[in-house]
Amino acid sequence: MAFRIEDLNYDKDSKEKMPWEHYLAEYQAMDPFRIAENLKIPYDPETGTFTLVFLGTEYQITHPDFQVTHTPDHKGFYPLEENMKSRILVVRFLINGSATKGSGKYRTYREMPWGEVYERQFDGRCIKRLAFSYGNRLDDFRAVMEHMGAVPVKHGDAAYELEVFTDYRIQMILWEGDDEFPPSAQILFTDNFPASFHTEDLAEMGDVVIGSMKGYLQVL
Repeated sequence: MAFRIEDLNYDKDSKEKMPWEHYLAEYQAMDPFRIAENLKIPYDPETGTFTLVFLGTEYQITHPDFQVTHTPDHKGFYPLEENMKSRILVVRFLINGSATKGSGKYRTYREMPWGEVYERQFDGRCIKRLAFSYGNRLDDFRAVMEHMGAVPVKHGDAAYELEVFTDYRIQMILWEGDDEFPPSAQILFTDNFPASFHTEDLAEMGDVVIGSMKGYLQVL
């Protein structure tokens, strides 16, 4: 069954309502062929449907009404059908994104344009949240990362590379806590993120990814 906007049970006074309505209106006003060209994603004009991969799952998203379905896979949790923050992130990518490849280099949040300005916000919402959610639960971290299709990389005590959108990857790194030191974390981004996202938006992305990890973990 397709996800429909009217099926959402979010609080009408919630902080997501106004941003969602703003971006949805912008999306509805755009030429779908332009979106498909910018992102190099399939668009079927007969059904008015884009095909977009988000967190490893293939979704079908209609234009202009943004109904969402997914191609069946093993994951068992589909944040684009479950979570308003995920929908806001994706609709903004459809509006502003471009099919840009990175150079292979990774950057910290601080190294992004204006990263120093928003670093404290990102640290609180993403770095500390990741560290204290999984820094003493490395087995859970490994299990959920592998379930999401992430690839292990050699950093810290446990680290994985995760593709959020096609060619837009992050690395999530954990150092386990002990009796003397608290757990710590780092999140790195491929250097093409500024082509499609403002730096402050990356805190929203981190929030969405870490929040989604909880949903994936519950279906393991």
